[in-house]
Amino acid sequence: MTDFIQVFTTMDKEEDARKIGRLMVERKLAACVQILGPILSIYRWKGKVEEAKEWLCIFKSRQGLFQKLEEGIRSGHPYEVPEIVSLPIESGSRDYLNWLRDETPE
Repeated sequence: MTDFIQVFTTMDKEEDARKIGRLMVERKLAACVQILGPILSIYRWKGKVEEAKEWLCIFKSRQGLFQKLEEGIRSGHPYEVPEIVSLPIESGSRDYLNWLRDETPE
């Protein structure tokens, strides 16, 4: 299993995405965060189909930091049930993965 992960979440305000993103990088729970948006999300919520403009945050981190990163995202997240999911980084350039490891000590 790979040590490196990407963690995804969405938020309804760019300011919230920036605030949480910066805090997670400052705490060394993520080496970086990319914030994209606005994006359009279509989803089911409480029995209805909803549409919303959101900001997608993609954190680069390590598996051993996921729990703390999840807690950090959740603590400042405006949603009742935030999407916080991770995917493994199966491979990447050696220089990039070394940088990611150096910036996220466990």
